[in-house]
Amino acid sequence: MSVGAVAGPDGLARCPWGLETESMADYRVYHDTEWGLPVRGDDALYERMCLEAFQSGLSWLTILRRREGFRAAFAGFSIPAVAAFTDADAERLLADPGIIRNRAKIAAAIGNAKVAAQWEPGELDALIWSYAPGPDRPVPRTWADVPAATPESTALAKELKKRGFRFIGPTTAYALMQACGLVDDHLADCHARRLPPPGPTTA
Repeated sequence: MSVGAVAGPDGLARCPWGLETESMADYRVYHDTEWGLPVRGDDALYERMCLEAFQSGLSWLTILRRREGFRAAFAGFSIPAVAAFTDADAERLLADPGIIRNRAKIAAAIGNAKVAAQWEPGELDALIWSYAPGPDRPVPRTWADVPAATPESTALAKELKKRGFRFIGPTTAYALMQACGLVDDHLADCHARRLPPPGPTTA
């Protein structure tokens, strides 16, 4: 997608995906109010990690429309609560129409909680945020400038896998980084971009 930011019905310029014709309102609200804003806290980051994994192979709209169902099914994505889930809970989730009923993804979500539950408070947050790139990364002008994965996301996925996390590859890790504000991939002319693109240096 080589186009830049596109004006929406309200006149504000947005990343093209924020104006998807399939349920424009859902995407627009998420684009404007959540995507790219910093997310901190172990449980909050665990939730986003789970949702990005469940999204793999599907549209993000599918996840948005089921997010409250996911939260209800996964105890609000409380790491200690999900870590205590049993085989019976896994079977319950497989029968829950409010979520994506994928056995491997459900098992990964529970298994990842069991791993994170053994860490010190704040350790997951610190680990993920330690892979945020510096502020000098190029500002994307068109969606074609936005990568699917980066060296940082590849390294983050590798570290998480080494520590026992599942269903987190470089692309999913980068989607997590985008969603949680480790990177700001709103296009240069998008109104939701937090920082302005660097301009010419003046003497």
